[in-house]
Amino acid sequence: MIAIMIPELLKRGHQVTLFAHPNSKIACNLIPYSGKSSVSLVDTWKNMQCIKKAYFAKKFDVLHSFGRLAYLLPLLSKPFPKIMTYQRKISPRSILWGSRLSRGSLHFTAISHHMVEPVKKLSDWKVIYNAVDIRTFQFQAQVDSQAPLIFLGRVEEIKGPHLAIEVAQKSGRRLLIAGNIPQGSKHQNYFETRIKPHLMPRFIDYIGPVEDAQKNELLRQAAALLMPILWEEPFGIVMAEALACGTPVIGLRQGSVPEVILQGQNGFVCDSVGEMIVAVAKIGQISRAKCREDAEKRFSHSVLVDQYENLYQSALKK
Repeated sequence: MIAIMIPELLKRGHQVTLFAHPNSKIACNLIPYSGKSSVSLVDTWKNMQCIKKAYFAKKFDVLHSFGRLAYLLPLLSKPFPKIMTYQRKISPRSILWGSRLSRGSLHFTAISHHMVEPVKKLSDWKVIYNAVDIRTFQFQAQVDSQAPLIFLGRVEEIKGPHLAIEVAQKSGRRLLIAGNIPQGSKHQNYFETRIKPHLMPRFIDYIGPVEDAQKNELLRQAAALLMPILWEEPFGIVMAEALACGTPVIGLRQGSVPEVILQGQNGFVCDSVGEMIVAVAKIGQISRAKCREDAEKRFSHSVLVDQYENLYQSALKK
């Protein structure tokens, strides 16, 4: 998200300083972290001090973290506004301690309502979805009647590519599988036993990892994106990318899927593989123009920055 937020913030006249890995390439003032590992206590301490030192030298108006709340610890009691954005499972303990130590100067956001549900009573929350640079995804108003289904994501069990294969086979539709196989014998064994035996040229094809241009091409020419996830995924950005291309999404009711998919408008939320198969037959009922329109309204980079900019202004007034 940082990569699409910063250029837009700069365009709007804001001064932006980024704390990140020293090899980061971004068109703003970069202060490199000296600590390399977020799980190391020593490196966590180093990064705390890095942010603290920079703050007292520059006096930022707002400090916004997409990383660890621990990095803000030395500054939590200071009365200036701080934003903590969660993109993974939220620790109730961190919310409670962050709220107490900050005395109301720390504001919490998350990337889906699903994430917030277990902790929503512990603080005031602002949900701001992840977004895509809408300009980099080409809208495709129509696709061929034989256009393939696509699975795009890590090829591992919790992402459900084996279920995508089942949906395609029972629907009689071609399926393209794109994404990396994570390292480790567990994931390699999953691919060898659950995916590879079903691969068949021009029917079930595994493409491998893809870069952004390839992703755009695959998504915009697909009949639908299959999202048969088997875990509580905080936010599947590939759904927003598909919608930006005009491609509807068919997914299982897990994680943020029911938030992203508007039933019958930009895709279908399903409770089983059987329901996904039925949904595939109804793809033609979905307007690809409406999918693109929805992506522009909810998941575009400009909407994301609008929402964070409003939050910054609101926090500064308190």
